[in-house]
Amino acid sequence: MTQKPFPRWDDARAAALDAPNLLLYRSNLLGSDLRITNYGGGNTSAKLHQTDPLSGEQVEVLWVKGSGGDVGSMKLDGFSTLYMDKLRALKKLYRGLEHEDEMVGYLPHCTFNLNARAASIDTPLHSSLPYAHVDHMHPDAVIAIAAMENSEAITKQVFEGTVGWMPWLRPGYELGQQLAAYNEAHPGLRGIVLGGHGLFSWGDTAKSCYENTVDLIERAQAWLEQQRVSRKLQVFGGAKLQSLSDAERDAALAKLMPVLRGLSASDGAEGGAAKLLHLDTSPAVVEFVNSQQLEPLAALGTSCPDHFLRTKIRPLIVPESVYTLSGAALRDGLKQLLAGYRADYSAYYERCKRPTSPPLRDPNPVVILLPRIGMVTIAKDKATARIAGEFYVNAINVMRDADAVDRYVGLPEQEAFDIEYWLLEEAKLQRMPKPKPMVGKVALVTGGAGGIGQAIAKRILADGGCVVLADIDAEALASVGAELSKAHGKDHVRGVACDVTSEASVIAAFDKAALEFGGVDILVSNAGIASAAPLEDTTLELWNRNQSILATGYFLVGREGFRQMKAQGTGGSIVMIASKNGMVASNQATAYCAAKAAEIQLSRSFALEGAPLGIRSNVVNPDAVIRGSKIWTGKWSEERAAANKIDEGDLEAFYRERSMLKRSVFPEDIAEASYFFAAEHLSAKSTGNILNVDAGNLAAFTR
Repeated sequence: MTQKPFPRWDDARAAALDAPNLLLYRSNLLGSDLRITNYGGGNTSAKLHQTDPLSGEQVEVLWVKGSGGDVGSMKLDGFSTLYMDKLRALKKLYRGLEHEDEMVGYLPHCTFNLNARAASIDTPLHSSLPYAHVDHMHPDAVIAIAAMENSEAITKQVFEGTVGWMPWLRPGYELGQQLAAYNEAHPGLRGIVLGGHGLFSWGDTAKSCYENTVDLIERAQAWLEQQRVSRKLQVFGGAKLQSLSDAERDAALAKLMPVLRGLSASDGAEGGAAKLLHLDTSPAVVEFVNSQQLEPLAALGTSCPDHFLRTKIRPLIVPESVYTLSGAALRDGLKQLLAGYRADYSAYYERCKRPTSPPLRDPNPVVILLPRIGMVTIAKDKATARIAGEFYVNAINVMRDADAVDRYVGLPEQEAFDIEYWLLEEAKLQRMPKPKPMVGKVALVTGGAGGIGQAIAKRILADGGCVVLADIDAEALASVGAELSKAHGKDHVRGVACDVTSEASVIAAFDKAALEFGGVDILVSNAGIASAAPLEDTTLELWNRNQSILATGYFLVGREGFRQMKAQGTGGSIVMIASKNGMVASNQATAYCAAKAAEIQLSRSFALEGAPLGIRSNVVNPDAVIRGSKIWTGKWSEERAAANKIDEGDLEAFYRERSMLKRSVFPEDIAEASYFFAAEHLSAKSTGNILNVDAGNLAAFTR
């Protein structure tokens, strides 16, 4: 199998960069390929000479990736900067391994130029090595060698003695001292492999450091490939199962994922917080879940600390005999598996905890492996779930190569626990900002490419939610989806073509939501049309069109949303965008008014049946939303102007003056009302209600 080449150094681009930006360029280049390092994993540094802002003299400054950063996407402000002379002086304060965590407290005292970026625990690994440029990466190929039972001997063989090897030690001040001592005792090395963890490499310049790092990874890749070919090695013991067809897979997942999502947000999770799911059916994952060695290898857990910090020490396997069940049987089967996992995880905590350990965290699994399908990862938000999946793919790559060539060895359980429940990691978690109120929530908005639909989506996205835009207009859907993804991130927005008058299309839209996020918490039924005609000119076709979209469409969408929320078992919110015309008839709009009244009654019916399940249903009644509303771009504008005997250009002023408040109503106003009903923290005790957003219309008063 020919490996895709790594990104190459661009001399022309590099020539225009100063020293700090060369470090940034190198970092971003390394982080652009997940085979080199995972998201948020690894770190880079450069020792540069700069002018001290106090003395005006030239001093040596360590630029190193700061705490919590990602080398692939970071900017210059992602680096910590520290005086090298002060970092070297810390050695006299070091009291030994049992006190090494206190060294982190000294790092802020070494800050250069009042840089606010916190230094990471890996800073001593870079400051202790004598090289101008240092990379610490987590390449799959090198970790595979590092995770082999005979890792030291194989490292020597692969790199022909040019790369050293050290046994696993938790990152920190002690590891930095040991790296320096090992390097001094073995002159001429190009790098050092840390058992079960990754690669340290270096160079005299940014370019030579990058090229050294990439060359070492390529050597590891080439050696592993040569072993597979020459020894005819069988990956994961060969295939045990065949994958389901795409249709069978998607049908099973559409049933499974809402139930799995709901159960993972309860029964032991922290506060029962909503979670989001990410699906991966890539070839690497499918090969693993269909293999002979799935169960024994998965049970060993991951080797690299960066992997299990994101994925927990081991995954949960859900067999086909469970995920192909339906209804109560599926829920009971998953509930039993999850209970078993939580019990095992709690036992792991009890076995390994220390007197100072933080409390037990969420004991639910992060990684779910599905034989014949693939992998689902679960986290508090979509990006975290996706990144956890990427980390486990890295772990699969490591297990595949390590176990085929030698014998894969996971990190010892106690070591894994000490990393997962490290007090410094806990402090980092405690410093994280409070999540926005919609994090973990998913909203499906019909008519999502229209003016009101976009405004509603933006309001939910602004508070951290995820949105599935459903619309019949494929071109507008693609354009709006791209715009919102750019503004709020690709993990937060999905689009699905949906004709609300088609039962199959509506079901497919909710299945799409289940496969993308795990389900839906909020349904905003907003798709609509508007029509006007005198009663005697109202054709059956016009009547049926209004009923089909505005009544039947709202029923189909509401029913499928209700079904998915019921499967999740965590409640939910249905918001129907009706109209003032549902409360009070307008002249020459019989078909439209009758259909809008039906929507209001539908919402009340949903509220009645949904209450025992925690599913709320409420109505927002707009009136005369002209700016940004697609229904005013057709004949409706002309028809309403004619019915009111005014010029079409005067419509907005006409409706504004007709209102009690003399104010225009905009899509953003409807979005705020919809958000109120959608948000559990604002309207948890509101169902069966109507909120008029019409600037005041006496005839439409609800009481």
